[in-house]
This record gives sequence, C-alpha cells and structure tokens, in this order.
Amino acid sequence: MYTFLGITLVLALLLTINATATMMAAGFGRLCKPLLRKCSARTRAEILFVMRIGPPVLAIVAIVAFMIPSYLIYEPHASGEIVSWKLGLLATLSAIGVGFAISRGIRTWLATRALLKNWLANSTRIELDAISVPTFVLQQHSFPIIAVVGALRPRLFICDHVLDSLTTEELAAAVAHECGHLAAHDNLKRSVMRVSRAALLLIPCGRSLDRAWSEASESAADEHAAQQSSLVALNLASALVRIARMIPSGQRQEIPAAVSAFLSDDSPGVKARVRRLVELAASDPRQLVSNASIVRFVPWLVLGLFVVAGVTIESRPHVLAAVHHFVEHVVVVLS
Repeated sequence: MYTFLGITLVLALLLTINATATMMAAGFGRLCKPLLRKCSARTRAEILFVMRIGPPVLAIVAIVAFMIPSYLIYEPHASGEIVSWKLGLLATLSAIGVGFAISRGIRTWLATRALLKNWLANSTRIELDAISVPTFVLQQHSFPIIAVVGALRPRLFICDHVLDSLTTEELAAAVAHECGHLAAHDNLKRSVMRVSRAALLLIPCGRSLDRAWSEASESAADEHAAQQSSLVALNLASALVRIARMIPSGQRQEIPAAVSAFLSDDSPGVKARVRRLVELAASDPRQLVSNASIVRFVPWLVLGLFVVAGVTIESRPHVLAAVHHFVEHVVVVLS
C-alpha cells in the first residue's frame, strides 16, 4: 500500500498542479494581451510558449524535487492510510492523461515519418542558396505546399506548381518565412505543446495559449522575412495571395505537429497577414527586433529561476516536512 499510495499521490498532484498552473497562465495571458500586442511577434511567441510549457515543467519539478523526497523521508511504511475513491479517480484521470500524452507524441512522430517518407518518394532534391536545410520539389501534389518537415532534422518541401508560379523574388521571400520557423525551432515547440495539452485530458486548459502562440509564431516568421527589406515584405505578401488562390476549393491539408506550413489552418488569415506585411513595408521592418533579443529571453529566465529556486529550497529539511504535512492534509480532504 505504501508504494501504491505514493504513485497515486504523484499522479493526482501532477494533474492538479499542471491544470491549476495552466488555468492561471491562460488567465494571465488574457490580462496581458494589450502588453503583448506592443511586442514584436517573435517576442510574443516566446513569451506565450513559456507560459504554455511552464505549468507542466513546474508540475514535474514540484513532484520530483518536493513531493517524492518528502514522501520517501517522512511517510511511514505502515501508516495505515488507504487510497480513497476520490484520490483514486483523480490519479486515474492523470494516468489516462499521461497515456494520451505519450500516445500523441508517438502518433505525431509516426505521422511525421509517414508524411516525410511519402513526400521524399515523390520529390527531387534541389539547391537553394537562401536556406541551408535539404530542399525538395514535391511532384504532382494538389495542395500548394511550402513546408518545413521535421523537428530535429528539418527538410523544406516546395510543390512543383508553386515553384513554377512564384517569381524568383516571391520564392525567396517565402523561403525567408520558412527560415523564420527554422530559426525559432517552431516544429519542436508545436510538438511539445501538443503533447503537454494531451496530458490535461479533457480539461480545456491552455487552448487559448496554443492558438495565440500559433498566430504569433506565424506572424513572427513573416516578420523574420520582412526584416530584410520593405521589398521582401511586399514580395511575401504577393506570394501569400498567389498561393492562397491556388488552394483547391474546400480542400484542407492535414499536417502533423512537427510540420510548419506556409499556409496552415491555425495561422492568421491571409488578409490579416497581407495587411500586416504592407504595414511593415510602409515602415522600417528592421526595427522589429531592436530589443527582442533581450525581452524574449526574460520569460525563460523567470522559468529557470523558478526551477533553480525550487531545487535550492528543496534541500532544506523543514521544507520537505512542510510539504509532507500538506500532502497529508490533501489525503485527508480527499478521503
């Protein structure tokens, strides 16, 4: 019963801390919307990503650094405590959520591998000076594809009729957009968020942050290209319009999380992106990142300080004793 109770508490607290922190982060994100709009899109995307993955990271740190050590040190083996149905139900939901997260991670990997295998079999490699990752021309695909596939070993795919339709300048601008996704490791970030969202099971926490991050990351990739010059911003807007007109009526392209597509369902609308690019072209787009390199690392610094502070505090015996007392109180409440 000692081991079973410990596992049950770990699962129950993992879900509780993750869900509570995610709800707080989502609420904080709504309150900060006016401030986030004043940041560059890349800075906004970095902040939203840390807000999204911060709760599961803090939940894991709380369990590993506080709950498990306090339980092993202060919980007697013959305490006589049993797992109540309330605690058992909470732990079961958490276990199912963790199972869904692992399953989604595996399915994302398998779907990405299958898509990559299919596209590689129907494509030929080309060389583009504007990008360093392997680039392929996808043959006879109905959807106008420009996409980076893979989180760790990315490859760029461009559909043949897209390559024939875009001008040299428009293609360069579209490739610069994809370089923005590559520089930010957006495929990996999207995959991590999809997996962590599955861990919350049916609780719709963090979905607003997911949508906000998707929009911000797409806008950030546009800004990454536009920073080269106002002419590149206009060429990218032209490429967006041209490719949007090539999409077959009523057709959607289902893509795994580890794929960044030039036009995707979770990105801002084409009109909004074109309007933003025209605004950037009318100003000086190079000013977008004047302070982003400093500001966008602040949330990472805060998250890192939380982790370091937690590990430092955990080394003090009276802290673990207090944590064990709190866990005992939770067990009583759920009995």
